[in-house]
Amino acid sequence: MPKKDDENFFVFLIKLVLIVGIFRSFIFSPFNIPSESMLPRLENGDYLLAAKWPYGFSKYSMPFSLPLIPGRVFAHLPARGDVAIFKAPPGNDVDYIKRVIGLPGDTIQMKGGVLFINNVAVPKVKQPDFVIRVSTNTSCVSPEFEVLEKDGTPTCHYPQFRETLPEGKSYNVLDLGYRPQDDTPAVTIPADRLFMMGDNRDNSMDSRFPAMEGGGIGLVPAENLVGRATIVMWSTDGGANWFLPWTWFTAARWNRIGGTF
Repeated sequence: MPKKDDENFFVFLIKLVLIVGIFRSFIFSPFNIPSESMLPRLENGDYLLAAKWPYGFSKYSMPFSLPLIPGRVFAHLPARGDVAIFKAPPGNDVDYIKRVIGLPGDTIQMKGGVLFINNVAVPKVKQPDFVIRVSTNTSCVSPEFEVLEKDGTPTCHYPQFRETLPEGKSYNVLDLGYRPQDDTPAVTIPADRLFMMGDNRDNSMDSRFPAMEGGGIGLVPAENLVGRATIVMWSTDGGANWFLPWTWFTAARWNRIGGTF
């Protein structure tokens, strides 16, 4: 009898692994945000679910990028403005998250910090500063943005703007002042490539930079798409201690949980 129970348990484990693998590969998969390149929309310490089916499937949809899918099946291009997860060139082994800005056939250029799509400027309207509290997960990019609030809370205040894409999609970006990447040559996107940018325009290594390990990503092959961001499941400021259970709750950024895209 114990032998049969062991066999049943082994079969159960195999089924469980298969179900989880199928779910993560083809339906939803969790991702965490390890940087501030997508501020203000995403903060370091956010955990989100990505839908796996909107862009089709490739080997990068599979756990560990197992080469079980030839090419890309059920392929669909993202919509401009989507927040997408993809394997970052040139290594194609690290998950990045950026906003889709340029689609095949588009010409993309930055002029004086203003985004141009097909030679037309994307409207950029000043908004109130984006304010984020300094925490274990967050520090100000430079002292000029540090502010001590009246109650003694240290915060970062970043200049914020509202962009509206040609199709009507709007989102906020940060512009920390002039940087070399605020002026770029015009780039026409070839077939099966995408131009990706971080919303934190001056703190994002994205398609404005050539693909280089630990640096830019160049134009991203559509095959590298992994999924589309859908909802923030959890968010923490990094102040939790595994041995102090109450900090699991005090460190949570409750107002961010449930945010959609």
